[in-house]
Amino acid sequence: MSEPTSARWLAGPLPKDVAQSLERLAAAEDVRHIALMPDVHLSGDVCVGVALATRRLIYPAAVGGDIGCGMAAVAVNAAADLLDERVAAAILQELPRYVPAMRHGRATLPTLPASVIDALPSDPRLTKLLERDGRVQFGTLGRGNHFLEFQSDQDGHLWLMLHSGSRAMGQAITAQHVAIAEQQSQRRKLSWLDAETFEGKAYLADVAWAVQYANESRMAMLRATEQLLHELLGLQFDWPTLIHADHNHVRRETHFGEQLLVHRKGALPAAEEQAGVIPGSMGSPSFHVTGRGCTESLCSSSHGAGRQLSRSEAAHRIPPRQLQRELRGVWFDDRLARQLVDEAPSAYKDIRAVMRAQKELTRIDRELQPLLCYKGA
Repeated sequence: MSEPTSARWLAGPLPKDVAQSLERLAAAEDVRHIALMPDVHLSGDVCVGVALATRRLIYPAAVGGDIGCGMAAVAVNAAADLLDERVAAAILQELPRYVPAMRHGRATLPTLPASVIDALPSDPRLTKLLERDGRVQFGTLGRGNHFLEFQSDQDGHLWLMLHSGSRAMGQAITAQHVAIAEQQSQRRKLSWLDAETFEGKAYLADVAWAVQYANESRMAMLRATEQLLHELLGLQFDWPTLIHADHNHVRRETHFGEQLLVHRKGALPAAEEQAGVIPGSMGSPSFHVTGRGCTESLCSSSHGAGRQLSRSEAAHRIPPRQLQRELRGVWFDDRLARQLVDEAPSAYKDIRAVMRAQKELTRIDRELQPLLCYKGA
């Protein structure tokens, strides 16, 4: 069997632990091609910032637990300078009611869309979890690096950007199928499922369902935010400007003249002329991009800046005052400063260096600066 091919777009030297993780991945069965994005960093058995192609085997670790996690951006029909201190305070106060960080209360419990209900997960236990947790978490932001952000583009127009995933549903789907994969592959790490078996097909169906759940959840949060802006300021979104894509999935695609199973874990699809969003951090620029369709990257790019400090390192090294200094000029709930230090801009790579490293993967269409950032903690 031929050795897997690989390609790299890096913004700096690979840390030793990342290099070791990638060596293990390259040695895994049926791996045909690996593409490293410039935001690559260690996360579990497979790094974030990796696109992986196989012929038949599926590696759930190369998708991760937050299946369907992705970005959405849409223009607001207003100038960015509308967002002054008074307006920002009102938005930050009201947003948690319209877009809860963790779960809905009885008063705001959503109705799940037909696209989620009509194609339920493969196992009754997952359907039960949907009824219990999936509904109350639908249309909620989550913690970690998920956020809702108001931004200004280079022409002074106001934009909204949103980053969220499949919450508990994606984690449960991953845990259930990893347990099956470990039995089938008889491995503790980098366990796999055969795409031609019942178990492999069930996982692919559940991934597709979780991607749809996450997509619909983001749209629900966008609509809720538009409702808030309309009630507060009489504003609406310019919906034709919507950019929407996820960066955690596995699906069949054609590359190198054959059908492959492309796994993306923190890798934005960047097919030719495909629109995408690449965020920086709470205090750094973000970019709207168009894919260049680079074959060697499996038509992928970075999904963000990528961490340069782990969450534990950042929490230990970055005090709340430093976070507040780094976010000067960006409105956020500073009562959460202590809980958000692991999301400080200095915990992330330089987004401009990341964008320079992937010039052949994406074309920058628009640069945006953060104005207000809402995060859960």
